[in-house]
Amino acid sequence: MKVLVIGTGAREHALCRSLSLDPDVSALHCAPGNAGIAEVAELHPVDALDGAAVTALAQRLGVDLVVVGPEAPLVAGVADAVRDAGIPVFGPSGEAAQLEGSKAFAKDVMAAAEVPTARSYVCTTPEEVAEALDAFGAPYVVKDDGLAAGKGVVVTSDLDEAKAHAAACERVVIEEFLDGPEVSLFAITDGDTVLPLQPAQDFKRALDGDEGPNTGGMGAYSPLPWADPKLVDEVLQTVLQPTVDEMRRRGTPFSGLLYAGLAITSRGVRVIEFNARFGDPETQVVLARLKTPLAGVLLAAASGNLEDLPPLRWSEDAAVTVVIASHNYPGTPRTGDPITGLDEVAAQDAPHAYVLHAGTKRDGDAVVSAGGRVLSVTASGKDLTEARERAYRAVTRIGLDGSQHRTDIAAKAASEAR
Repeated sequence: MKVLVIGTGAREHALCRSLSLDPDVSALHCAPGNAGIAEVAELHPVDALDGAAVTALAQRLGVDLVVVGPEAPLVAGVADAVRDAGIPVFGPSGEAAQLEGSKAFAKDVMAAAEVPTARSYVCTTPEEVAEALDAFGAPYVVKDDGLAAGKGVVVTSDLDEAKAHAAACERVVIEEFLDGPEVSLFAITDGDTVLPLQPAQDFKRALDGDEGPNTGGMGAYSPLPWADPKLVDEVLQTVLQPTVDEMRRRGTPFSGLLYAGLAITSRGVRVIEFNARFGDPETQVVLARLKTPLAGVLLAAASGNLEDLPPLRWSEDAAVTVVIASHNYPGTPRTGDPITGLDEVAAQDAPHAYVLHAGTKRDGDAVVSAGGRVLSVTASGKDLTEARERAYRAVTRIGLDGSQHRTDIAAKAASEAR
C-alpha cells in the first residue's frame, strides 16, 4: 500500500512513524513534512490548503490512501477534493469538519444528538458577551468560534481578560466552567461504525502545575490508571456514536478521526470540544501503544469497511510524551536555533524513547527550530513511572537554546498509581 500523509507536525511524524512500521505499507510519502519525517518518508512540497494540488500529488504518486493530518486543510475541504478524484482519504469532508471549525456548529450538533456538554451562549456583540459572562460567573471560559491552532480558548477568573479575548474574536462561545479532570478520547469512524481508541490526558498550560497561558499541548500520557474502566464504553454510547449518527442524519456523514475532549465532572462526563483529526500531543502516546498495524485501520475507515475489522490490539505498556517548545512559546516563538542531541537519543534511548519532530527544518547539515512546539519526546515503559523516567532522560540529551518544557507530565498519575 502506498500512503501519502499531509502535514508538518509531531502528529504527522507520529502517524508516519507508525505507518513506516506497518508491513503492508510499501511506500510512504509526506507533504510538506519536516526534518524528522524525512527520516521515514519521502517529502514533497505542496500547499496543504490547496485541494487540487494535494490531489494532483496523490495522483502523480499513485497512492492508495491519503491521510490529511491538520485541521485547517480539513476545514478547507482538501479531503473532498481527494475523495472526488476517487482516491481513498482518511479525513472528514469540509462540511463535517465544521465540528472543529465552528464551536457553535458543534454545540448545535450536540444539542440535536443529546450529547452532554457545558451550557453555553454564542455571542457576537460586547453586550452579549457581558451578559453571558455575568450569567456564568468566574472562572470564565471564552472560546473563539473558529480555528485558532489550539490557542483560541481562555479560561480565567479575570473579567477584563475574558472580555478582551472575546473582543479579539469575531464570534465567541462562552461556556460554564467544567470541573474535574480532562480526558482525550479518539475514535476512528467511517460514518457508521465508531471504533474508539485508548484514552489519554494532555497538558494544555505552558508551565508546571497547570500555570501559565494555554498552549497547543505540552505533553500527554496513556493509559489513565485513575479512570473508570467503563469510561470508553460510556463515551462511545453517549457521545461518539450519537454524534456520528447525527452527522449522518444531517447528510454530512463524518468519516475520519473524531476527537472528543472530555471533562469528568461531578455531574458526569461532559464534552468540552470536538476535533476533526488526531490531536497533538495525545496522538504520540496513543499510537505508541497501538499494536494493530495502522494503515489497514485508516483504509477501512476511508473505504467504509470499519465494521469488518477485528478488535484493535494494544500494548499493556504506558507511554508519556514531553513537548520541547521554543523560547517565548506560546507567544511569538524564536526560530532558527540549532537543535543538538538527536543522534544521542537515537543511539542511547531507542527503542524505548524517540523524538518526534514538529517545528523543525533542515539548515544545511543542522536541524533548527522552525515553530513554537519544536519536538515531542515520547517514551514507553512498564508503567507511567518508567515511561516518565525514560522520556525525561531523553529530554536532558537535547539542546535547544532558550527552550522550555514542563517537568510534571504524568507525575501525579504516576505517583497515585504506585
